[in-house]
Amino acid sequence: MRSTSILGAAGTVVTGVLVAGFLTAPAASAGERVPGGAAEARGARVAAEKAAKAGIKWQECPADWGLEKPIECGYVTVPVDYAKPNGRTIKIAVDRARSTGTAQERQGALVYNPGGPGGSGMRFPKRITTKAPLWAKTAKAYDFVGFDPRGVGHSAPISCIDPQKFVAAPKADPVPDNEADKRAQRKLAREYADGCAARSGSLLPYLTTPNTARDVDVVRAALGEKKLNYLGVSYGTYLGAVYGTLFPNHVRRMVVDSVVNPAQDNIWYEANLEQDVAFEGRFKDWEAWVAKYDSVFHLGKTQAEVQKGWEKIRATAKKKPIGGVVGPAELINFFQGAAYYDSSWVPVAETWSKYVAGDEKPLIEAAGPDLANTAGNIASENSNAVYTAVECADAKWPTSWKKWDRDNTRIHEKAPFMTWANAWMNLPCATWKAPQQNPLEVTTHKGLPQTLIVQSDRDAATPYVGAVELHKRFQGSRLITEKGAGSHGVTGLVNPCINSRVDAYLLDGKVDAKDVTCAPHATPQPKAAAAK
Repeated sequence: MRSTSILGAAGTVVTGVLVAGFLTAPAASAGERVPGGAAEARGARVAAEKAAKAGIKWQECPADWGLEKPIECGYVTVPVDYAKPNGRTIKIAVDRARSTGTAQERQGALVYNPGGPGGSGMRFPKRITTKAPLWAKTAKAYDFVGFDPRGVGHSAPISCIDPQKFVAAPKADPVPDNEADKRAQRKLAREYADGCAARSGSLLPYLTTPNTARDVDVVRAALGEKKLNYLGVSYGTYLGAVYGTLFPNHVRRMVVDSVVNPAQDNIWYEANLEQDVAFEGRFKDWEAWVAKYDSVFHLGKTQAEVQKGWEKIRATAKKKPIGGVVGPAELINFFQGAAYYDSSWVPVAETWSKYVAGDEKPLIEAAGPDLANTAGNIASENSNAVYTAVECADAKWPTSWKKWDRDNTRIHEKAPFMTWANAWMNLPCATWKAPQQNPLEVTTHKGLPQTLIVQSDRDAATPYVGAVELHKRFQGSRLITEKGAGSHGVTGLVNPCINSRVDAYLLDGKVDAKDVTCAPHATPQPKAAAAK
């Protein structure tokens, strides 16, 4: 789940013998309510049967995909509308790197989603080809499989606005000074929603998390896998939660990392308000860390002093955009990285420090647009379009501007860092032209195995309450809490307390007898400080 300021080889064929045995959960009996709809459940079975027979024609990846050998690429065909499985179809792009272990060590495929909505998982197999140390043991057991979800990248990509216009800067300050500013932002949001309908309207009704979960099950079948091994981060945890609800008998192992609160009344309007508050707290965590290293960065000796520095650079950029392109909106986008990931703490602080010392160039390059990078801009616009489309389609959003205004004004008073930026990003959902669904009730159904939940308690993008909520809903699940930490995406960080347990679960299906609390991973250290 993300928030950024916007607006401004031979195929594997599965034999018919396998098809009957593993494709889907049994059909519902008369009178039984099927999660997500009976017609869609039947459609998912039909699509999975077709995919199992067809397999995936693995080939060398296209040169411009940036996926070198031995990674292989292919496509899986899925219906646009699962209620009409023999109707219009799209192709889902998938890739894989084969497991590095022996035939006896191999346990199947591990399918990955990095979040978003709108994120591509196609780089996941690189964790094998680059020999990423944290994943070396898991790589012996599993093929690493990534995919572009429907609407993303190479999977029937959608668009809502010209990509060059999407990245153009500077954009208006997200924090409104008056009602005229709010009216201007509301106009942009309406235009964005209209653009989505005009450029991508035929797919918008079907860009939902349940449909993406059904796509995952079709991919599973095409891979020849009886059950799914899955790793989901951020929004990928909600995708996993929905998959586990729709296909409990198809889950073998599932790790969810940095968890979206799956409660129906939280998807997605309330989730974004909770996020605003959490980002404020994590931004202050980073400011306190910057103050600790004032001898390196010279940005303030206390968190309060660093905050004053932030307010100063923000005011400066509002008065006159830095380099003509970096205004408050662009600063929020850039500085937000530090609230997301610890890996951004040093780079963001260094860039800011250089600006204060008189060198604007690093900040302009980091926070401003690169209009020459057309491929990157297309990807960024597409990612944002899918983010908007999925969140707008998954749930019924408030249409009353008074409610949006009241709620965001209230939250902004205690969390000014990014509340309004987040509001404008999501406001297109208030005037969305396509149907909006009711969120699926995430819960445990018969057959769901133990899942492993990993979460830091200071995470801003997916607040800790989300992990607790999913833990309650998925019976028998085990929760690992990284206490005193807040980097988004815990399984990719070096923390032996967590890494060893993720390995034990994926390799042997083992979990602790009770929930576990781990100490935080190592805090980033500036090179200058580390050298002393």
